[in-house]
Amino acid sequence: MNDFDSSRLDWAKGDGLLPAIVQHWRSGAVLMLGYMNAEALAQTRQSGKVTFYSRSKRRLWTKGESSGHFLRLKSLRADCDNDTILVAADPIGPICHTGTQSCFGDGSEPALSFLAELDALVAQRERERPVGSYTTKLFESGVRRIAQKVGEEGVETALAAVAQDEAALRGEAADLIFHLLVLLRARGIEFVDVIEELRARHK
Repeated sequence: MNDFDSSRLDWAKGDGLLPAIVQHWRSGAVLMLGYMNAEALAQTRQSGKVTFYSRSKRRLWTKGESSGHFLRLKSLRADCDNDTILVAADPIGPICHTGTQSCFGDGSEPALSFLAELDALVAQRERERPVGSYTTKLFESGVRRIAQKVGEEGVETALAAVAQDEAALRGEAADLIFHLLVLLRARGIEFVDVIEELRARHK
């Protein structure tokens, strides 16, 4: 949990309610908008499950209390005016009652956020090792074989760049990125660690 200071929140501005924007903690996709009062915020922090104040039901409401599709709290932030809360959460199942991953509809997330989703799926495959999965087969082949695949895909990507059309290059680049994610995971490295390395170099 980050160093969120709830004492600075301006509850008076919203008559005791503040908007709470929920964002996927990995991908950055905006999932939903709710409202919190001080009690809902306290319960969220205490339980680890994102809880709102329902203006229609006039009571506290934990997301997922009936569907089981909870939002597991990752971090909290306030905006510059201390009158809006940004909630980073790990969603368990679809967020919207319509069955979509976001209340703003599927496809509303930034395109690059899919890399985070793919990295999470690769991590799940490593943990669960489902039978018949190509990713499971890769993990069970060991780091050396996965590294060899990354090398092969790197060469194929380079060759496609100089000798094939754009569709072929896109396909080979996708293969390269996927196998790189698997290799990183096999070595215990998350893709976000690579992003942080790039961010540090940029600074």
